[in-house]
Amino acid sequence: MMGAATEICPPEGGRYACKSEGEMAVTRLGLTRAIVSAAAVTATASLLFASAPRFARAPSRAQEQAQGSEADSKAIKQVFAEFYESFSRHDAHAAAMTFAEDADFTNMRGVHNHGRKEIEAHLAMIFAANLGSARRTDMVKSIRFVTPAIAEVDADTVISGTLRADGSQGAPRTGLMVTTMTKQNGRWFISIFHEVEFPAAAPAR
Repeated sequence: MMGAATEICPPEGGRYACKSEGEMAVTRLGLTRAIVSAAAVTATASLLFASAPRFARAPSRAQEQAQGSEADSKAIKQVFAEFYESFSRHDAHAAAMTFAEDADFTNMRGVHNHGRKEIEAHLAMIFAANLGSARRTDMVKSIRFVTPAIAEVDADTVISGTLRADGSQGAPRTGLMVTTMTKQNGRWFISIFHEVEFPAAAPAR
């Protein structure tokens, strides 16, 4: 036969009744589980607290990128404005300076020039010819950033004041300017330039 279970009693005047060793073991097991559970909660809270700054920084990085894109978009539009304003002043050098050193330029007639020097020479030639009184605007309609330093940019083009062979001025010409812009040393340049002229409107009947 098994011996009787030993009872453990608190000192005289204690608050709790006598307990057997089995009851004490159950009590100790419950306390152990409570301690382990509390430790797990504390560890989880510590992990979340340590990770919180990372989650908080993510929107900040996205916000910085958005601000960067906004600033770059503004800078790109400024380059376009510098180009068409220089064009309208018939300043070949200033207009050419909006292009990258190794840029490619193809105009409405398909004439191609490579490099800033060739582009400047081409502009000087047309300013001395039928575009000597021309005015131009290129209004940016879309900017798509391929990378933070490369952007595809389209603009609506209007050229007025083109001289005909007889010396009279032709109707305003409209078209689309399609460019690839690159950011070099913190500044945006036109690296690839194509422009397409839209067909003239049919005369009214």
